[in-house]
Amino acid sequence: MEPMIVVEDVWKSFDRGRIEVLKGVDLTVATGEIVALCGTSGCGKSTLLNVIGGLEPAERGRVAIAGRERAGEKERLALLRHEVGFVFQLHQLVPGLTLEENCLIPALATRMPRKQARARVHELAERTGIAGRLDRRVRELSGGERQRGALVRALLNDPPVLLADEPTGALDEQNRERVFDLLLDLAKASGKTLVIATHDLELASRCDRVVRMRDGKMVSP
Repeated sequence: MEPMIVVEDVWKSFDRGRIEVLKGVDLTVATGEIVALCGTSGCGKSTLLNVIGGLEPAERGRVAIAGRERAGEKERLALLRHEVGFVFQLHQLVPGLTLEENCLIPALATRMPRKQARARVHELAERTGIAGRLDRRVRELSGGERQRGALVRALLNDPPVLLADEPTGALDEQNRERVFDLLLDLAKASGKTLVIATHDLELASRCDRVVRMRDGKMVSP
């Protein structure tokens, strides 16, 4: 079976090349595999997720999702709209909107019919325990509710790949466990390929595989 994610010799720098963040990274993730990407802050985990998901272009190297490379701008936009869902450490919800309105945002990019999109949001909200909070604005929600809403938003378009960047890093212990459990359960139930960047080795150990980064490179366990 074709791997879902293939990263080969990927390099990425910032500040006109003065800050090298990714230095020849290689990573292969099988379809349906759940991988924890571990390392200290600044090792390149977030940048690697952004490159895989199309938020940042790689300077050199190859990135393929489901056997297709997405190097051009139009291809990367299509990747973000249809094939990748992101969950960030900070929920990235729009403060002036209700939780339901936030969750519906991805449907605008794919032109999903509103009735279908609302049905999908309500289905996912039931599964994540926030159905009764969809009419609330962001300021009225707890940290755990906001992050569960971000998970619903990431899953709305039913992407085959989920990328989660420290998704429990801003939560207390109780909500951390609940959100992580939901993330794993939803990914497994729907056969998603999931890559989670985390510094929490206890949570990482519950994934199918742990890979480690240091100073912009992959390192042996």
